Formats: sequence, C-alpha cells, structure tokens
Amino acid sequence: MLNFTQPDVILPPTADDDPRIGHLLGTRLAGGTAPRVVLVGFPSDEGVHRNGGRVGAAGAPDEIRRMLFRLTPDAERFEESVDLLEHTLDLGNIALSDDVERDQALLGEVLAPHLATGSFVIVLGGGHETSFGHFQGYASRDKPVGILNWDAHPDVRELQGGLGHAGSAFRQAILHPSGACRQFVAAGLLPHVVARAHLEFLAAHGARFVWRRDLSPARIDEIYGSLEGPSFVSFDIDAVDQAEAPGASSPSVGGIPVDLWLHAAYRAGRTRAVRSCDVVEMNPVYDRDNAAARLAAATVWHVLKGLVEREI
Repeated sequence: MLNFTQPDVILPPTADDDPRIGHLLGTRLAGGTAPRVVLVGFPSDEGVHRNGGRVGAAGAPDEIRRMLFRLTPDAERFEESVDLLEHTLDLGNIALSDDVERDQALLGEVLAPHLATGSFVIVLGGGHETSFGHFQGYASRDKPVGILNWDAHPDVRELQGGLGHAGSAFRQAILHPSGACRQFVAAGLLPHVVARAHLEFLAAHGARFVWRRDLSPARIDEIYGSLEGPSFVSFDIDAVDQAEAPGASSPSVGGIPVDLWLHAAYRAGRTRAVRSCDVVEMNPVYDRDNAAARLAAATVWHVLKGLVEREI
C-alpha cells in the first residue's frame, strides 16, 4: 500500500485580494474529478549518496513548496491561473525507504494512473534518481516517451555494483528493456564537467546534447519543437550557475543564467508534447537565503504559467 506524508508547510497569511498559490491548490476538485495538474514529492537522496554527491536533497520537496506556496497566481492571466491552481492536486510526499530501486518503482506506480488520465505531473525531487522513477511511470504502461534533461551533466554514468544512482538515471532509461525511451536530449551541458565517454554513449544510442554556450531563447524553443511525441522534462538545479543556485547537490560554475532557465521552464509548460516534469537536486543544506529553493519554486511557477497558456 502506498503511503504519503503531508508537507510541513505553513501557509502565509494574506489579504483576500492577494491570494497565494498555497491557498488555492485543489480548492475546486470534486470527488472523481481528474486534476489538471498533480504535484508529488520524492524526498530521496540515497542515489546522491551512492554517486558520491552532497546529500541533503531529500529535504527539498517541502522547501520548494515553502517558497512556491508564497507566490501569487500569474498576474497577467489571473483568472486562468487561479482556475488551474484550483484544479491542482498536491499528493504530498511519497513515504520512502533507503532502497532506491523500490522507491523508484513506487514513484512510477504513483505517477502512472495520473499520466494515463491526462493530468500534467510535476515531481519535486530529491536527487536525480527521481528521474528513473519518473520514467517508470511511462514504461510501466508500455508508453514510449521522450526525455529532455536540463543539466550540466548528461547523467548517463555506469551503475555502481549493479546499482543505479543519481548520475545514472538516463543510462537506465535509455537501456531499459521496455524500449520506452524513444528520444533523449541533454541540454545545458558544461564541457568542463562532462566525461567524453558519456558523450560517446549518447552518440551510440542516437541521443543528442546541447552545450550551455549554445543556448538562447530561440535555441530553447527549437529544442522543444524537436520533441517527438509525449515527453517529460527534467530540471536539474545544478545546471544553473552556482552563484544563483548555491543549494545544489553538485554545483556548477558557468551554468545556465536564470532568464534562460525560466524560459526553458515556461516552454515545458507551453509545449503540448510535454506531459510531465521533475525538479531535482535542490539541496537546502547548502542553500543561501533560500536562493536555490526560490529558483526551484520559480521553475514550477513558470511551468504552470506555460500550462495556462497551453490551454488557450
């Protein structure tokens, strides 16, 4: 039986004419009505530990919510934004163990029925092991899926002693016996933190990559336009420069600037091929003045903004 824990997030007081996201979520969901958006937390960082990274991402889902729930609906499309939020269901956090493989299977089990009914799913990680569980939500239903990973690293490392970890999620998806991963794109890569062998793995399996230096709003739009059918997008906070996202499991220098990052989040919501996304590797232990948590929350906000405009 699946167990969830409810987030320990105190909603901020506000005036009646100044509603915040945390006050609006799910307020118009009637029994039996499929939500338009589903939020779920995956508080795991055992995969980060296995990969030799800085643990702490397990605390991210509630920290992201804490910053997200304080934000306002989109002032530019207020009524539509409120309506989307009122039809958004927050499931809470999946109760996990230290068994990464079991936990990833649980995440796939949670996501599969919501993906089947057409709800847009947003997963709050957790380490990047989150994404292999996310992938299983598609593979378990024999549904082919494309993957777009915004990251400084492609995360196609080999397994360690036969076990997956935060750096192997997309190798596992690409090689999965279901063959469900029909497209993989890694965007925002930094050449000073990427192994040549990992680029060779991508080439050998027909995957693509885009360097950070080649990104622009137009190139981001082009990447989304190249998605071939139903896809999910992974947003790894370590893709953003460390100065703007200090709370990351594996921080980067020279990463994606915030304006391009948020444009990529908006396009994920706006692009009809995208059915779900995850936000991973935010590490509150190393955050400074909630900078990375605020960025992660803004990432979700911009996905929601794109979803509102997708509906038009």
